[in-house]
Amino acid sequence: MYRFPLWKHLLVLVLVVVGLLFALPNAFGEDPALQLARDDRAAMDDAAQQRVLGILSAATIPVASAHIEDDRLVVRFPDVDQQLKARDAILDTANSEYLIALTNAPRTPAWLRSMGFKPMSLGLDLRGGVYFMYEVDVQGAVRQLLERLDRDFRTLLRDQRIPYTNLVVDRTTLRVVLRQATDMPAAIKAMQGQDATLTVSRDDAATEPTILVQLTPEQVKVRQDFAIQQNITTMRNRVNELGVSEPIVARQGTDRIVIQLPGVQDPNEAIRVLGATATLEFRLVDEVADPYEAERTKRIPLGSKLYQRREGGPVLLKRDVIASGDQLTDATSAFVEGQSAVSVKLDGPAGANMLRTTTENLGKPMAVVYIEKKRLLEGERCNGTRIGTDCTEEEVISVATIRGVFSSSFQITGLQSSEASELALLLRAGSLATPQYIVEQRTVGPSLGQDNVSAGMMAMAIGMALTFSFMIVYYTGFGLIACVVLIANVVLLVAAMSMMQASLSLPGIAGIVLTIGMAVDANILIYERIREELRIGNSPHAAINAGFDKAFSAIADSNVTTLIAGIVLFAFGTGPIKGFAVTLIIGIATSLFTAILGSRSLIDLIWGRRRQLKTLPV
Repeated sequence: MYRFPLWKHLLVLVLVVVGLLFALPNAFGEDPALQLARDDRAAMDDAAQQRVLGILSAATIPVASAHIEDDRLVVRFPDVDQQLKARDAILDTANSEYLIALTNAPRTPAWLRSMGFKPMSLGLDLRGGVYFMYEVDVQGAVRQLLERLDRDFRTLLRDQRIPYTNLVVDRTTLRVVLRQATDMPAAIKAMQGQDATLTVSRDDAATEPTILVQLTPEQVKVRQDFAIQQNITTMRNRVNELGVSEPIVARQGTDRIVIQLPGVQDPNEAIRVLGATATLEFRLVDEVADPYEAERTKRIPLGSKLYQRREGGPVLLKRDVIASGDQLTDATSAFVEGQSAVSVKLDGPAGANMLRTTTENLGKPMAVVYIEKKRLLEGERCNGTRIGTDCTEEEVISVATIRGVFSSSFQITGLQSSEASELALLLRAGSLATPQYIVEQRTVGPSLGQDNVSAGMMAMAIGMALTFSFMIVYYTGFGLIACVVLIANVVLLVAAMSMMQASLSLPGIAGIVLTIGMAVDANILIYERIREELRIGNSPHAAINAGFDKAFSAIADSNVTTLIAGIVLFAFGTGPIKGFAVTLIIGIATSLFTAILGSRSLIDLIWGRRRQLKTLPV
């Protein structure tokens, strides 16, 4: 008589129990919620929680529950109306203290949360939220690199005492025009020493002594890839600052970035923060030349650049940048002497440069330049430099006299309260390596997301009901075993996705339904093999043993080929296709386990231990 090993029974039992624990949080559903984070990035504590709950209590807004999760406060509400009222009440009372995100929070009991069990995340099509597709200006990234080389070479030539008349940026080339041809060898040597990867050569076709600094195609591609990856990192930081839970930020194609914000019901704040490209530059003021004369005659002194003050009037600034926004390590909004301000911290090189500049220029004015790049909409005006539909606006927000020596920590004034808070967020998250523009935007309402969930669950329920009916009618007692095994398969699949925190989308539900069908195929192959063994005269125990052993190769072959297809979809697919692939791959693993080990364990417990077994209900 065949006996199934005890350790395999225990293995099945342990995995099913663990799977039930991981899958259990998905049974409690979700409530509308607010997710709050401190604007200064400090962790939320019990005092902050009591302050928020006090605000809501004073506004007579009912709260379902509140708890701190990952340094953020999650407050659940009975319905969406109370959620929106709570957000407005907190904004009115403590606007500058917290970053608030609308989301949906699971009703997972505290004892499950304390054990680390979480429900699987739902994709945009199931939860509702906002979808953005951005196009990255990869050509602008190359232009920015050349502009940086322009600044570096100007400083280099001055230090080497090599006179020049102009530096011109053109696509992938920087042209350096010298005063004297005799300085050409020294200039080429100095530039090549600055960056050995650049191609520096003499332009024989030019009438003036000119040096060409060219980027190779490989350098152009590396710069473009770097810009996209930097933008992705910055966008992730900005999404985190917004407090959005379970966001998706991924590259798509050669020059596009896809951002999904599940649970976000008001996209306006996300659009403003994600699409902004604001940054700062710190420059010394040119006190020698007259800015009004330069503006009138359009003759800008060499080494200076003309800007406009926010309050009106021109100002000449030195071209050399002391520090820029991408060199900031931290930025927080604050109030200084009753004025809105941004407290910033610079990295090591920028701090050293600021220390040297302030030491050498005590009593002289230094300006803060606010730079914003955007793509113009139809009919919108550009108050700066316009190239096609791209607009770069630059204005001086502050000019202050250097009263003391400072380096990496100081404050910027001259901003409005809301502007200071938003600028601090953008600087803290990092500046974009190059501008990017929205090319597609979709908003999925929470009701539509719920409709998708209901439709997907209904499809799965109908598919399982029909499958169960067929198996019970055709295979009787063994069909019941198959039904139990299929339920266990779905539980383990949900548990695996919850454990991995994989995102379930509408195609993912299709993957679950497909997995159920594949798991049924495995059971059918086993049961048909058992029936065949019974027809040729084998005993029931021998038929069970032979049925599982001989059907294994066919089951393995079919699942391995499907697994290969799933891996290919995951490797090369994006968005919903990748979500379908994840569900399919996990489903193959769980269906193999439940069909081969799970069903064999149940069959052994019910029929395998009977000594006088004459027939099988198959």
